[in-house]
Amino acid sequence: MKSRFKIALLLIILLQQGAAFKPSRLAAQTAATQQSEQRKTSAPYTGDLSVFEDADRDKKLQIQRVMDILVIHSGSNVADIGAGSGWFTVRAARRTGENGTVYAVDINPESIKYIDERVKKEAIHNVRTILSTPDDPKLPRNSVDSVLMLKTYHEIANPILLLQNLRKSLRSRAHVGIIDRSGNGDDHGIDKDVVVKEAAQAGYRLTSQYDFVKSDRVDYFLVFETNSNAEGSR
Repeated sequence: MKSRFKIALLLIILLQQGAAFKPSRLAAQTAATQQSEQRKTSAPYTGDLSVFEDADRDKKLQIQRVMDILVIHSGSNVADIGAGSGWFTVRAARRTGENGTVYAVDINPESIKYIDERVKKEAIHNVRTILSTPDDPKLPRNSVDSVLMLKTYHEIANPILLLQNLRKSLRSRAHVGIIDRSGNGDDHGIDKDVVVKEAAQAGYRLTSQYDFVKSDRVDYFLVFETNSNAEGSR
């Protein structure tokens, strides 16, 4: 009986030790995996913002068609993530009108200042600027119908985390558009298969893709919606 008691006691001690060490070990393994999987990225642009104002860019990018696909209309709430000079921001603001809102999101304080001055000069009243962090767009919860990341995704160091944080701000059936060029991450481009994979890990599904944007020196336009079956879905 004493030997059985000792064995049972030993098993209890081992189980308790396993329970105590498992979470820390799991956290370490998770952190190591995330670090090893972190891909190369390009440094965010901080130069002259006027370079985005190509007179033919509307036609090259077919921006009206882009907004049609993202279902941007009067009264829509739109997020321009990586807004830069506000090139897309002001075009979306004109389409959504006074009953809609366009959130111009950027991590660069100079971009935020530039856009604030621009919309004031152009008498556009439905734009709200947001100085975000690299991993979080800082958008209000359940506030956005459509999102565009225009030549921005390849600069995001932790895209899965950013996309997960974005989910909280998306309304039902919101559309998320990503326009970028092909590349390996640190050459101002990222392959679309990588974008699709990362978006899926963050709880999104690809609904459509286009290449009509190539005239603007980009390679693809991907459109996503949130996957309602994903963990953390609203």
